[in-house]
Amino acid sequence: MFHWGDAYGQGWLQLAELGLALLLSAAIGTERQLRRKPAGIRTHTVVGLGAALFLLVSKYGFDDVLEPGRVVVDPSRVAAQIVSGLGFLGAGLIFVRRDAVRGLTTAATIWLVAAIATAAAAGMPLVAIACTAAYFVVLYVITPAGRYLARGRHDDVDLICSYVDGRGILRDVVAVCTTQGWSLTHLDTIRVDPRIPIAEPENGAEDRRIVQVELGLSGRGATAGLVIALSELSGVVGIREADRDD
Repeated sequence: MFHWGDAYGQGWLQLAELGLALLLSAAIGTERQLRRKPAGIRTHTVVGLGAALFLLVSKYGFDDVLEPGRVVVDPSRVAAQIVSGLGFLGAGLIFVRRDAVRGLTTAATIWLVAAIATAAAAGMPLVAIACTAAYFVVLYVITPAGRYLARGRHDDVDLICSYVDGRGILRDVVAVCTTQGWSLTHLDTIRVDPRIPIAEPENGAEDRRIVQVELGLSGRGATAGLVIALSELSGVVGIREADRDD
């Protein structure tokens, strides 16, 4: 039988709690999408909305089958299961390439979104809003402050370099990095795709394939200058700084 009203878990209060969970989750998801992370606005919004719904079902969904005085329900158990259930999603966003770890921030953000949505559904809107605001403070205030304090120290940077295979270009790339005052900490091949030839072979030569490597560098100086110097090398078809946030 259909029942409408806050006491039944199907009233304006519950709809408002779901709406708040959706808005706060979408706000964080939008930031992740703008940074081109693996999980964007859709993933974060769905996770937040699902976490809020699970908690509402836990609070109101079993009143018609409970017998007063005989069955005791602990709604906090659902909140605990939400946390553990998100483990598989977070694990899918984290991957390791040798000593480089990617996806930690995005996985932690998914976990935070679920907590914020759970607070919104539990009738704690101020806490949910405050935690959302704190997330953006960490992102746009604390993180830049940490980078500012780290100035003058040795910086670590990861560069993604794409070049034509078979011409000894990698030696030139490493030589330029050394000349610019950077030392190589690790070198990983990301992809060798035989299906991708260069657009126009030079001087009628045979097609060459594109190789993509990740260069781990440590040193001082302007990264932009290093990127420009590497991009001017003959045979280098692409050079960019990897996103180290994840």
